[in-house]
Amino acid sequence: MAPRNTGPAPGRYPIDTGTAELSPSDGGWLVRINGAESSHIDPDDPARLDFEYMRQMALVIEERYGAAARPPRVLHLGAAACALPRYLDHRFPGARQVAVEIDAALAAYAREWFDLPRAPALRIRVGDARDVVESLTPGTRDIVIRDAFRDERAPAHLTTVEFTEAVAALLDDGGLYLVNSADDRRLHLARTEVATIASVFPHVAVIADAAMLKGRRTGNVVVAASRSPLAATASLTRALLSDPLPAQILDGQRAAGFAGAATPLRDGRSPDQIV
Repeated sequence: MAPRNTGPAPGRYPIDTGTAELSPSDGGWLVRINGAESSHIDPDDPARLDFEYMRQMALVIEERYGAAARPPRVLHLGAAACALPRYLDHRFPGARQVAVEIDAALAAYAREWFDLPRAPALRIRVGDARDVVESLTPGTRDIVIRDAFRDERAPAHLTTVEFTEAVAALLDDGGLYLVNSADDRRLHLARTEVATIASVFPHVAVIADAAMLKGRRTGNVVVAASRSPLAATASLTRALLSDPLPAQILDGQRAAGFAGAATPLRDGRSPDQIV
C-alpha cells in the first residue's frame, strides 16, 4: 500500500532501529535518528542541502556529470529522509535512483512526511546495504554513495576491502564512489577508509574543511573514488572554496599522504581495532 502523504509533524517516532525525531529547523525539517542529526529537508527547495558533506558530494557529481549525455544511475546506501536523492532528482531530470535503507519504518515515514520522487525516479529498497550491493548486476551504476551509519559510525561490514570491491564491480568504467566518513579529530577511521578505498580504486580524492583535515574537530570527511582520473580541477576547487564552509580537496599523492601508513580494513577486522 502506498504511504499516506500526511506531511511532516514535529514529534518523536518509533522506528525499527530506535527513534526518529522530526523538528522544524531554519525553514525546513531536521530529522534526528537516535539523537544524531541525519537529514535536513526543505519541502519547498530540493536544491537546498544544509549538510556540508552533501554539498561537497553534489559538487563532485556536478563536476563529473553536469555535461553528461544522459542522467546518472545512482545507488544510495543509507537513505534516511532522502535529502540527496531529492537534490539529484531536481538537478538531473530523468535520473534513476535506488536508495537502500535498513529501517523499514524510517523509509515509510520519509515517504509519508516528504514529497519524494516516485519510482522509477526514486525507489526505496529496504535491506542491508551490503546484501543489496552484492545482489545487483555488475556495471549497472554510475554513482554509488555510502552514507549509512550505526551509532554515529559506518557499519563495519561497509568499510572493508571486500565490500569496496563489490561496489567497484557495480560501477561502469567511469563510475564514481562517494563515501561519507565520520571521525573524531584523530582521523584514524578516515585515514583507514582512504587506504581501504585506494587499495581498490586507482584514483582517490579526499574532501573536508581545513579544520577537519588538520584534526582540529570532529566531523565528516568525503572520500571520492573512481577507476578513471579524479582530479582537483580549478572549477571544483573554486566551488568547494566558495561553499559556506570552505572545503579543500586532496587528490593523487596528497590523498595518499592523508592516508599515511594506515592499513586497509578487511572483513573480520573491527574498526575498533584501529589505533
